[in-house]
Amino acid sequence: MRHGDKVNNLGRKTAHRHALMMNLGVALITHKRIFTTLAKAKALRGYIEPMISKSKDNTTHNRRNVFSLLEDKAAITELFTVIAPKVGNRPGGYTRVIKTGFRAGDAAEMAMIELVDFNEIYTQNKNTAKATEPKKKTRRAGGTAKKSVAKKKTDTTEETTTEEA
Repeated sequence: MRHGDKVNNLGRKTAHRHALMMNLGVALITHKRIFTTLAKAKALRGYIEPMISKSKDNTTHNRRNVFSLLEDKAAITELFTVIAPKVGNRPGGYTRVIKTGFRAGDAAEMAMIELVDFNEIYTQNKNTAKATEPKKKTRRAGGTAKKSVAKKKTDTTEETTTEEA
């Protein structure tokens, strides 16, 4: 029984599964978008996102760690020089999985997995929306939004009291 086992084995032995993830990861890094089955796409997302997080800090240690998982010099160079600067300010969620229907031969559920910042259709709309909207303050920002609102309220009340007098 596989109670509590969270790894999707994809019907393969360990070595075969690692080789599959390695090849899919290299293909995703080089092509920025690949079509595969839904189960493989979801498994690849958990495999590739930690690598992209490590690529943000371009150190020899991180390059060696990622190389041990991908074993492709061209893909490592692409990851650290092209992809990492583009996703530098994103806190996570570097990939997007979109279901594309069913395969004709065996009716397997297919999906497209892509790097989020390399899709021009989605990022173009998002960048224009961000440029027009001011950055919203959150509760985690040390309460700066509440303080600025409170300051504005006190400033307006002081102005009205001085005008009345």
